[in-house]
Amino acid sequence: MWRINMDFKRKDRSLVWAHRGASGYAPENTLEAFKLAVEMGADGVELDVQLTKDNQIVVIHDEWIDRTSNGKGWVKDMTLEELRKYNYNKTHPEYEHADIPTLREVYELLKPTGLTVNVELKTGVVFYDDLERKVIELTKEMGMEDRVLYSSFNHYTCVKIHELMPEAYVGFLYSDGAIDIAQYAKKHGANALHPALYNLQFPNYMKDAAQNGLDVNVWTVNEPEHLVMASRMKVNALITNYPDRALQIAQTYI
Repeated sequence: MWRINMDFKRKDRSLVWAHRGASGYAPENTLEAFKLAVEMGADGVELDVQLTKDNQIVVIHDEWIDRTSNGKGWVKDMTLEELRKYNYNKTHPEYEHADIPTLREVYELLKPTGLTVNVELKTGVVFYDDLERKVIELTKEMGMEDRVLYSSFNHYTCVKIHELMPEAYVGFLYSDGAIDIAQYAKKHGANALHPALYNLQFPNYMKDAAQNGLDVNVWTVNEPEHLVMASRMKVNALITNYPDRALQIAQTYI
């Protein structure tokens, strides 16, 4: 049986996962941002997936395209062909054009690189029908089972991922200070906590996670002082818009 890829685990330093690709420098969640993350030496990338009207898995953070493109409307209400009519360079207009990619296209780009892929399933606003199964089937079809980990703010989705693929590495995403989060996550089968950065301030946070057998993959860590703090705390992974900056700091805390 396939086992969890140890590339998901911190060895001598905190891992660096490029948040929506190298989104500090290139349009977020685009092939351009993922290519740049590879070039910068990131250990992995983090991305977000939604479903189109014609059931294509696309990589985009928001449920609508208004913030990142020159179009308007909900992802769920448009086909891939319709979504591709727009330019997704809005977060970095210095790029002349960027398409919305499919998850398959991102897998094809990253498969030869050795990078891991953190797929965040965006099922908190739109309850996409069977998105979990579709993502897992694509991952298996592409032979990426040992390279892909999964996360979601919708913990029902996290549980469903494990029901469909018990050996999957799954992280529970959350924002604000939940009480006994490590015990809760362990109870529901998580492999990792994916907290917002400021949760690291809570007493005994890393100790509680370790005692419950959970990795800590923290988002979004961009400022040098926060990268230093998280690296010193020996988090498993730093999810950051600036993978070059994060690598430079993480490597000093081996």
